[in-house]
Amino acid sequence: MSEDTVGIEAASSIEQALLEQVRVLSPTQQQTVLDFAAFLRQKAAVAAKERIPGLHPGAFVIRDDFDDSLPDSFWLGEE
Repeated sequence: MSEDTVGIEAASSIEQALLEQVRVLSPTQQQTVLDFAAFLRQKAAVAAKERIPGLHPGAFVIRDDFDDSLPDSFWLGEE
């Protein structure tokens, strides 16, 4: 068997086992399983959007005076 066939059979086996377990649950419990599956999908989508440090090195430069105190004119709205 190829690796693809084994992967498909394993997924099918998991899907079948999941269906067998869900079928014996009450409708309320089935809804809970459905809600949890939706939560997992949403969580995966959010995780895919997380920032990855170092993707754009040199895209911006932090000045040497970044941590210096700001002048009173800045805080008072004066120019």
